[in-house]
Amino acid sequence: MALNLFGFTITRQQPEESGANNVVAPDSYDGSYNLDSGSVYGGFMSSYSDFTGTAKSEEEFIKRYRSMALFPEVDMAIEDIVNESIVIEDDKKPVKLDLEELLLPPQIKSRMYQEFDRILDLLNFHTDAHDLFRRWYIDSKLFFYVMIDEQNPQLGITELRPIDPLKIKKIRKVNKIQNQPGSLQIPQIGDIEEFYIYTDSDKKSTFRTGASGVRLTNDSVIYCHSGLVDSGSKRVVGYLQKAIRPLNMLRQLEDAAVVYRISRAPERRVFYVDVGNMPTTKAQQYIEGLAKRYRNKLTYDQGTGNIREDRDHFHMMEDFFLPRKEGGKGTEVTTLPGGTNLGEMRDVEYMLQKLYRALNVPPSRLQSENGFNMGRSAEITRDEVKFAKFISRLRDNFVNLFLDTLRIQLSLVGVMSLEDFDAIKAKIRFKYHSDSHYSELKNIELLRERLSVAAGMEPYIGRYFSNSYIRREIFGLSEDSESRNMAEIQNELKTGEIAPPEEPPEEEK
Repeated sequence: MALNLFGFTITRQQPEESGANNVVAPDSYDGSYNLDSGSVYGGFMSSYSDFTGTAKSEEEFIKRYRSMALFPEVDMAIEDIVNESIVIEDDKKPVKLDLEELLLPPQIKSRMYQEFDRILDLLNFHTDAHDLFRRWYIDSKLFFYVMIDEQNPQLGITELRPIDPLKIKKIRKVNKIQNQPGSLQIPQIGDIEEFYIYTDSDKKSTFRTGASGVRLTNDSVIYCHSGLVDSGSKRVVGYLQKAIRPLNMLRQLEDAAVVYRISRAPERRVFYVDVGNMPTTKAQQYIEGLAKRYRNKLTYDQGTGNIREDRDHFHMMEDFFLPRKEGGKGTEVTTLPGGTNLGEMRDVEYMLQKLYRALNVPPSRLQSENGFNMGRSAEITRDEVKFAKFISRLRDNFVNLFLDTLRIQLSLVGVMSLEDFDAIKAKIRFKYHSDSHYSELKNIELLRERLSVAAGMEPYIGRYFSNSYIRREIFGLSEDSESRNMAEIQNELKTGEIAPPEEPPEEEK
C-alpha cells in the first residue's frame, strides 16, 4: 500500500496473509472515534459525521481539567509532578536518546542522535519542556501538525505546530468485507484507515467533514495521549479525572467553614429592656426605637474594603432586643459567646490530603515544615517511592511524542524507512535527567550492597562462580556493557590510569 505523506508517496511493505479469518477490529485505546464501512460516513468531501456524544464529553472534560489547574492546591500538586518529571539545567539535556540495545551501525546511530537533537530544537524542549509537559498532563493529550518543505521533503520537518485538543479528533475507519448473501459468517475486517479531522469552528460538539473540517493524514499529525482510557466509552481521560470529586468536596468544605466562622465568630449582646406596663404594641415600638438608637451603624464594605455608615448589617451579627414586663429583673444586658472550635480544620485537612492522594502526590509535601530528608533510603516513606514510580510511568507515556516525531523525521531524511523504525522502536530508550536525591541515595545504597555481596563471594570465584557471572548477576551488566567495561579496564591498564591487581601470595595459591 502506498502512503501519501505530505504530498509524496512512501511505499509500505505488504504484510503476508496468514490465512486466518480477520474478524476482530482493533480497539481504540487511543481515544479515536471508530467508523465502519456500513456507517453514514461514506466519502470525505460529501459526508457529515456527528460526534455529539463523544466529542462534546471530551471537550467538557478538557475544559474542566484546565479550570481545575487554576486552583492553588491542584496547581501546587501539578508543579510537584512536572518538576519531578522534567528537570532542566543549563549544562544538561532534559532527555537523552539511548540506543545501547540497538545493533545498528555507528553511522546510523550517529544520525539518529543528530536528528533527535533536531527534534528537541523544533520543540524548543530546552526552554519549553516544563510548559509542554504540564499542558500534556492537564489536557491529557498533545497534538502537533508536522510541517515540511513540499519542494524538498528530504530536509525533514521544518516546524511542529501545536494544535488545540478541542479542535481535532482522531478517526479510525474500519472497512468490513461483506460475505455472500445468505451467509451467516461474521464480516471480515479489511483495510483500517486512520486520519484526523481538524476544525477551527466554535461549534465543537459537531465535526463537519465537508465545509468546516479539514482531513489530515495520520502521518501528518503527532499525537501523544495520557495512556488512560475509560473502559466504557474508550475515551482518553486525564490524570486529573479522579481528582474532580475530592476537589469539589474540598471547595464545599472550605465555603462551609468560611460561612460558619463569619456567622459564629462574633459575640452578640442580648438587651432585656424593662417596658413596665406598656401595651404590647407600644412596647414593640419602644424596643425598635431603642435598637435603632444603640445599633452600631458602622459596617464593612466587602467590595471596596471601606467602612460605611449605614444599617446594612448581617442579620446573624445583630444584637437582640427583648422586652421585659414589670415585675421582672429590670433592664439587663448579657453577652452571647461566639462559636467554639473555630480553629478546627480536620475535615478540610482530610479532604486536602485526599485530593493529593487522588493526584498521586505524597500528602507529606503539603506540610512546609517537613524539610528535605537526606537520610538513608530506609527512611524514605513508601509514598515517596510510589510517587517516583508514578513519575516513571508518566515519562514512559510521554516518550511517545519523541518516538512518533523521530519516526517521521528519520523517514523523511532517508535514514530508515517507516517499517524499519517500527521494527526497532521497542528497543529505543529515553533517559530523563533527574535531580532527585531520593533516587541517588537509592542507587548509592544499592551499589554499596552489591559491592558487599561481591566481596563476600570473592573466595568462591573460580570454584562456584565466574567473574562474568558476578558482573552479570550481581552488578546487572548487560553483554554490551560488560564487554565495553572490560575494554575500558584494559585501556586504562595500558595507559597507567589504574594499577594492575595485586597477585595473591604463593601460600594462598
